[in-house]
Amino acid sequence: MKTTATDGYLDAARDCILDLGWRRTTLTEVARRAGVSRMTIYRSWSDMSTLLGDLMTREWAGVVTAIDPESSITDQIVDSVRSLRGNELFQRIVELDPELLLPYLLNRRGRSRDLILELIEGAIREGQSVGTIRAGNPVVMARSLVLAAHGFVLSGHTMVDDDVSEEDLADEARLLITKVLAP
Repeated sequence: MKTTATDGYLDAARDCILDLGWRRTTLTEVARRAGVSRMTIYRSWSDMSTLLGDLMTREWAGVVTAIDPESSITDQIVDSVRSLRGNELFQRIVELDPELLLPYLLNRRGRSRDLILELIEGAIREGQSVGTIRAGNPVVMARSLVLAAHGFVLSGHTMVDDDVSEEDLADEARLLITKVLAP
């Protein structure tokens, strides 16, 4: 994969957020860590919110597209949930700045979620064409699966205790997805 200057700037922003959290990260600090002038960063991003949007899009899209495309749609979704929950940037945002996720949960989808929906819709259409997935509107089905996955990504850890393990929840997610898609 070809690395661009923008990737270097986003890498610097990621490092800052991991070290300092989003609230304490500034475009000036990102520029310093990237080894460029503030104006270089300001030419691409007018504020930290815009930069964070690009960083989260790159990060979440990278997590999801790294999943084995040859695995079943069920495994792809469960593996994506696991990968997102284990992602250090995601963990740091949830730990220090969870309010950053609220716009994407309450007001808009965002680019990475659109990519995820596109991938799931495509897999559903493909499964429908060969009869392994039930008939239905693939757009509605994909959106419903993403909404269900949100709970596993964002709140799954609150359901783990001495009685229920993460693997138990992953198994239940597999069952849920399988039954939703069964022909």
